[in-house]
Amino acid sequence: MSREYDFSNGERGKFYNPEAVMNLPVYLDSDVLNYFKAKAKAKGVDLSVMVNDLLKKDIALIEGVK
Repeated sequence: MSREYDFSNGERGKFYNPEAVMNLPVYLDSDVLNYFKAKAKAKGVDLSVMVNDLLKKDIALIEGVK
């Protein structure tokens, strides 16, 4: 790295996008991931879709108990 950088021609907020959505990664244990990969493949659905559907069902169950 240089000791100094010249930002005199820099433009503030050039790449700022207020509508940008940040998706945080979710890390599954390898045995859980392998299980759901196999189930998703057998059903012919995307892994993300399957996991999201299962989590939505879990949320509905949790909220139903309250």
